[in-house]
Amino acid sequence: MVLEDKYQYELVKLDTERGEIVCRYYTSHTHYPASVAVVYVTGVGGGWGTPAIGLYPRLCGSLVRVGIDGIRVRYRHPTDLLESVFDTLAGVAFLKEEHGTKAIGLVGHSFGGAVVIQAAVTASDIVSTIVTLATQSYGAADRISKLKQGTSALMIHGSNDKVLPVHCSEQVYQKAHEPKQIVLCEGAGHGLDEVSEEVYELVYRWLVNNLLSPHTL
Repeated sequence: MVLEDKYQYELVKLDTERGEIVCRYYTSHTHYPASVAVVYVTGVGGGWGTPAIGLYPRLCGSLVRVGIDGIRVRYRHPTDLLESVFDTLAGVAFLKEEHGTKAIGLVGHSFGGAVVIQAAVTASDIVSTIVTLATQSYGAADRISKLKQGTSALMIHGSNDKVLPVHCSEQVYQKAHEPKQIVLCEGAGHGLDEVSEEVYELVYRWLVNNLLSPHTL
């Protein structure tokens, strides 16, 4: 196990026909009747980027305590949408095939919003919810309507985003099926750092409510 701040993870390397994909896997090793997990991806900056002042490792660390594993995927080519979708789907396959995961949530920031929407369309048999944070509309607004009926979607965007205007998320929201929710954070920029605590609470509650049935809480 490797320590990231106070959160432990396993470094996982996935060998694929397109190259090696490196991931950070957070697990409590607690086996619930229906195993659930979340895949987290970042924007075009790639690496281990995270919005909202450490949101991703914080969510991974707290959600494992209620039986939700987490895996953060590092893109091989962080500016390539199709390749990044492939990397995300490799993370989904790892959870499904090697850990018996039955339901998965996807969380993506900025460019990663389009990545998780497209990955969810492809992996509709196992992805039950998505969260986009300050998403771009390109590759997202034209695909979100193709999500499997019943796949829930939460969209969060800062009203002061100078990188991707708030109407990007609004456009995606308009084309999404129910159940869906959009939250516009007043005064927040693209990284959502100004409202990091609010974003953490929103995403944590959303993932718990949409991935865990009442009898597993």
